[in-house]
Amino acid sequence: MYFGFVPQLSKLSLIKTATHSDKTLKLSQLLANVPSIGDLRLDFGSERIWILAECPKLLTQVLNNLQDVNLEHLPQGCDLAWTMFILEAAPSLKELCITVWDHWCVMIRNKELRKKYCFCEKADVKWKPYAPDFKHKNLAKLTIYGFQPGDDFMRYIRCVVEHGINITEISLYDRKVCGRCGDLDPEIKNRICPSRYPQTAEERK
Repeated sequence: MYFGFVPQLSKLSLIKTATHSDKTLKLSQLLANVPSIGDLRLDFGSERIWILAECPKLLTQVLNNLQDVNLEHLPQGCDLAWTMFILEAAPSLKELCITVWDHWCVMIRNKELRKKYCFCEKADVKWKPYAPDFKHKNLAKLTIYGFQPGDDFMRYIRCVVEHGINITEISLYDRKVCGRCGDLDPEIKNRICPSRYPQTAEERK
C-alpha cells in the first residue's frame, strides 16, 4: 500500500488484523507523501502490532502536523511503552487515545485455526527512546479505555506525564462493552480475565 502525493489528506484510518507473515508497516514510508495528516486512527484487531516503532528522525517530517491519534484494539497484557515513539515524533500532537481490549467475539480463538492462519502469540514491541529526556509541549489529553490498576498501566501513564509536560487531562475508562460478547460460550467466558477497574468512588480516588 502506498500513496501518491496527497497534500490535502488530513484524516486516515487503517484497520488490520495482522498475522505472523504480514510485514511490519513503516509510517515514515506510508506517509512520505502525506504532509498534512492531522488525525490518525490505527486498529490492531486485538492481535499483532503491525507498525514499526521508528526513530523520530525518520518520522518527524511526516508527523509534524499530527494532532489526534487513536490506537484501537491493542492486545491486553502487552507493554504500551512502544506507543511513545509517536509522541516523540509528533510535536504537534494534542490528544492520544488508546483502547486496550481482547475483543473475544471477533477474535479467532480456536488453537488449530490460529496456527493454520499464522496468528501470533502476544509479544511486546521493543522501543527505546531516541532522546530519553525529550519534552512534549503540546499534548493536552491522554485517554485510555481498558485501564486496569497495576504497575504496567501506571508506569505508562507516568512516562507520558514525564514527557508531556503540559498535559491537563487524563481519562481512564473500563473496557468497552460489546453486546455480542454476552452470547459467548460459557467456557470461553471463563477464560476471559475479569476487569479489575475500580468500581467505587473511593477506589477510583
